[in-house]
Amino acid sequence: MMFILALLPVLVILSLMLGLRWGASRAGAAGYLTALAVAIATFGAGPQLLAVAHGKALLLTIDVLFIIWMAFLLFRVADEAGAIKTIGRALPHLTTDKGMQALLIGWVFASFLQGVGGFGVPVAVIAPIMGGLGFAPLAAVVIPSVGHSWAVTFGSLGSSFNAMMAATGLPAGVLGLPSALFLGAAGIGVGLMVAHAAAGWRAVRRLFVPALSIGVAMALGQYIAVRAGLWNIGAFIGSLVGMAVGFPLARRFRGEMDDNGKLDLRELGIAISGYAALIAITLGIQLIPGVRNTLGQVRFSLDFPEVSTTLGYITPAGAGRQIPIFRHAGAILLYASSAAYLIYRLAGWYAPNAGKRILHGTITKVISSSVGIASMVAMAVVMQHAGMTETLAQGLAQGTGRFFPLVSPWIGALGAFMTGSNTNSNVV
Repeated sequence: MMFILALLPVLVILSLMLGLRWGASRAGAAGYLTALAVAIATFGAGPQLLAVAHGKALLLTIDVLFIIWMAFLLFRVADEAGAIKTIGRALPHLTTDKGMQALLIGWVFASFLQGVGGFGVPVAVIAPIMGGLGFAPLAAVVIPSVGHSWAVTFGSLGSSFNAMMAATGLPAGVLGLPSALFLGAAGIGVGLMVAHAAAGWRAVRRLFVPALSIGVAMALGQYIAVRAGLWNIGAFIGSLVGMAVGFPLARRFRGEMDDNGKLDLRELGIAISGYAALIAITLGIQLIPGVRNTLGQVRFSLDFPEVSTTLGYITPAGAGRQIPIFRHAGAILLYASSAAYLIYRLAGWYAPNAGKRILHGTITKVISSSVGIASMVAMAVVMQHAGMTETLAQGLAQGTGRFFPLVSPWIGALGAFMTGSNTNSNVV
């Protein structure tokens, strides 16, 4: 009975999203209120426990949203300048081979966009490009939808991975390398799926070697980045390595090109320079000890007392999520956004009032997802402090036994489906 009650917030969210077609933000709020009611009425959560839980939830929400807001700000800075379209226009000119176009644009470039943006940007940007290249409407949507999937955890400048660390309390040193290994292997399979979506099994056989080469390169690039502590740009680095390997391979499948196949290298260089600034700033902050230590000195955190439920479930005293204000991944994104804005402004790529449009577009896009994330975080932390999460964990462990490792990925998939976000799923 206690297991069902602990599961009730999740069931409420699923019912509202599937039955009534509610969005993640509304359903998340309902799930949070359900968790609050169950925690108080059944699991013995008192006022002090709830105050501590909400204080920790606030810190965790700030930690996650800082990255999400700044990641989308960087995307808007580049998109308003036309940099994304410039890069997108350049890629089809490398080859006329439909299969290679699917790999380079629907897989590698989609992963690049996920690495620095996320929030549906890969599909929104790439599907029209694929359609313009002559792909069927269904394939034009499916290819980028599948193509960017492996890059989600270390994409959006690591927002999902950061949420996973914050929710579990485990550091990047414990979670990072296994995650990079599994995701890299998945990425290779994703490349073959993209080839199949583009032109069936014949394309898989014909493009097996290029897809394998690009996939291994991206997996290694991401793994090395995560191993070096650069998990916030792991997918970004992996996709750049994929481009470095994929572009020369595309020459072998070039086909007949007309004059439109000639690239404007200066224009492409300016478009990429905004993201080059992100790499330079990230490497400088993360790898130069003096800079890293200086920026990491200012941290925001709060200490919380030990709390317990009337049923005896105890949450030990300790600090909440620590936020290194000037070395946070969100701060790095803010620095990179400012540098990219300056580059594109000096290049004359902005129309009047571009700054206002960038800010308005950023706020408009992320406000709904922010509400959903805040609700999910509050729900998850309340459930954790009330012992509801422990009850669910014990029930699942007893029900699945040694088969739990086989079941757990589907729980994560259910969370992503339920919340519409890998970040939210990791929190829950």
